[in-house]
Amino acid sequence: QVQLVESGGGSVEAGGSLSLSCAASVVSYSTYGVVWYRQAQGSQRELVASITRGGRIAYGDSVKDRFTISRDNPKKTVFLEMNSLKPEDTAVYYCNLGGERFGYWGRGTQVTVSS
Repeated sequence: QVQLVESGGGSVEAGGSLSLSCAASVVSYSTYGVVWYRQAQGSQRELVASITRGGRIAYGDSVKDRFTISRDNPKKTVFLEMNSLKPEDTAVYYCNLGGERFGYWGRGTQVTVSS
């Protein structure tokens, strides 16, 4: 059935960059909106960036102008390019397909930004 696999996380110094990928195994991938969330230790999950099935993009205030979300529908993959990373970006990043409540989640990928 539906499976999402995030990749690209790791450790980086402040000011550096990372690119995350979320590969989806689903037949009708192009009909889903995709959202990147993150959850830092001791914090609630927050929305990072979203892209609808029509290509409409939105960003959370904390990452606006630093992160870029995109999707490659033939490859069933969504990307999150993260630039100018800050220690407060440290979190587990999750890919969601189709909605927070009733959609599908990946297992997450850890991003650690050191000072």
